[in-house]
Amino acid sequence: MAMVSRLLVLSLFIMLVSLERDGKLAQRKGIVMAIEEDGKALCSSVNLAEFLPPPYGGLENMVCQPVWNSFLLRYSQTKDNVVTIILSTVYTSGWVGMGFSRDGKMINSSCMVGWITPGGQGKIKQYYVEGLTPSKIKPEKGELPLTSIPPIVYLQGATIYVAFQLKYPNRLKNQPILLAFATKYPHHHHLTVHDDKTTKLFDFSSGTSFDVNAGAPNNYICSTKTHGVLGILGWGLFSPFGAIFARYLKKQKFWYYFHVSAQFIGFILGLAGVVLGLQLHNKLQVHIAAHEGIGILVLVLSILQVLAFFLRPDRDSKYRKCWNLYHGWTGRIALFFGAVNIVLGMHYAGAGESWKIGYGFLLGTIMLVCIVLETLLRLKKLDEPTLPPTYPMNSI
Repeated sequence: MAMVSRLLVLSLFIMLVSLERDGKLAQRKGIVMAIEEDGKALCSSVNLAEFLPPPYGGLENMVCQPVWNSFLLRYSQTKDNVVTIILSTVYTSGWVGMGFSRDGKMINSSCMVGWITPGGQGKIKQYYVEGLTPSKIKPEKGELPLTSIPPIVYLQGATIYVAFQLKYPNRLKNQPILLAFATKYPHHHHLTVHDDKTTKLFDFSSGTSFDVNAGAPNNYICSTKTHGVLGILGWGLFSPFGAIFARYLKKQKFWYYFHVSAQFIGFILGLAGVVLGLQLHNKLQVHIAAHEGIGILVLVLSILQVLAFFLRPDRDSKYRKCWNLYHGWTGRIALFFGAVNIVLGMHYAGAGESWKIGYGFLLGTIMLVCIVLETLLRLKKLDEPTLPPTYPMNSI
């Protein structure tokens, strides 16, 4: 009986907690439906200067757009690329957040999250999303270029305002943003699981947004995957196998044609990947110095290899040995940095396990093939008989 009583009490407690949470969500949804009907009116009817301090209360050339449910995004961008952002939405409890992502995914995004404690104190912090579990969302970390103006969170009636200011090196244009909320408060500054979220591609030039989940017109997520596939095929598959043909299969009749064909296909695919990467950079305004720098380096080395094909001296030329050294080592350096950049690209893009396992298997297979063929090549050289040097005979 005691055990049954405890189970009944526990069940009743869970039901009460669920009802309380559902009541808060229902309360929020009811307010949301009312606000969604006239989001534009709220943009013009609310005077931020009455309760928000400068610079948030006196934005010049402010743009206000409804972005999702009851979320309103107000922002202003100066000629110095200073972006002042005020995110507002209805609030009952828990937290409200806005994140900036490279590719529209939560992983590797940086977020500003605000909430009002039960005691009425406002809290706002930056978080860095290392993974999808709450323990992987790190407080006081992130890559947002915050200015010296402190971010603030303010509750006005039933609306919460999360305000912060960013300074970018270039003008902010198309930017994937994450919007989320939870009705449970953060625990020791660690976020609770969100109740709902969405991803938008927001154009800070025109003030328009597109639902990434429904498919944005630029389809930048598909472009990111295509960029990765082109890089892996070009610099991770065809170029390495082209080098293998030249190094280990010279005894075969058509090795040269296989070598040139594989290298040419690898160069075309790699070049297409670079062009697509530059387009993504211009669309998303995302600057990843290491990945971009190494990509340009590999492209330059690949162009030098193509030029070497047209400048190849004859076998009997005294410059042939120097050309062989230049061609061989330029190719090795290009292949090494190509593999490094593929790994960096998957890291920065937050690639899934299938991408990592797939490229790891490909890279491991290529390395195993090279080790086996190199061993056979060296053993074959050891078995070759060495002829004694010949000396010219003086005529008597």
